[in-house]
Amino acid sequence: MNVALLHLCDSSFPLGSFAYSDGLESATSDGGVATVDDLRAWMDVCLDETIGRMDGPAVWRAWHAVAIEDWSALDSLDEELIALRPSSAARKSSRAMGQRLLTTWSALYGAHRRPCPERPFDSPALESSLRAGRTLPVAFAIVCAGRDIERRDAVEAYAYTRLAATVSAAMRLMALGQTSAHALLARALDRIPAVVDDIARRDARIESFTPALDIAAMTQQYVHSRLFRT
Repeated sequence: MNVALLHLCDSSFPLGSFAYSDGLESATSDGGVATVDDLRAWMDVCLDETIGRMDGPAVWRAWHAVAIEDWSALDSLDEELIALRPSSAARKSSRAMGQRLLTTWSALYGAHRRPCPERPFDSPALESSLRAGRTLPVAFAIVCAGRDIERRDAVEAYAYTRLAATVSAAMRLMALGQTSAHALLARALDRIPAVVDDIARRDARIESFTPALDIAAMTQQYVHSRLFRT
């Protein structure tokens, strides 16, 4: 087991993800997500579409780009991820969390912190990314590849962190107990291996079609009293 991956996935890791609900706050405010069944459906779309079709394939392809040192492909992927997000708030949040991840990870695991690592985390991918900033999926792939975390493990771990963040936000937005919340999370986690199998099999370009989630993210700014930025 790669303990660095456990550290990366820890809910206390300072990504700043606690400030974002990915549109869930807007959806709960207007009644679109009001029950446990609604939340289950929301999480299914997050897993099957956002993770299964966009963010997951992005992690998969970005990990490979870092492994073969194809920085041009990494740049193109990062730009495409931004272009596919219609909500400006979602674009900003992905950049903010990606930058926070790279900056924190470099401080914790950079070569200057590990005098004789077998594979220094400091790399062209990290150096350029710290200057330019990266979306969260690309940043996640960079740190995983830099710590020799397996490609498939990186995608599964990313899926876990995003689903766990959704459940955490839901517990603050809905009348949802911890047991019920984690039952939903456990159900979603059981489905992750099959989703990642499909990502690996297709090895396809990223794509996005989640209109309800996108509209929720775009209307977040109009929620009267907000807990989250998006």
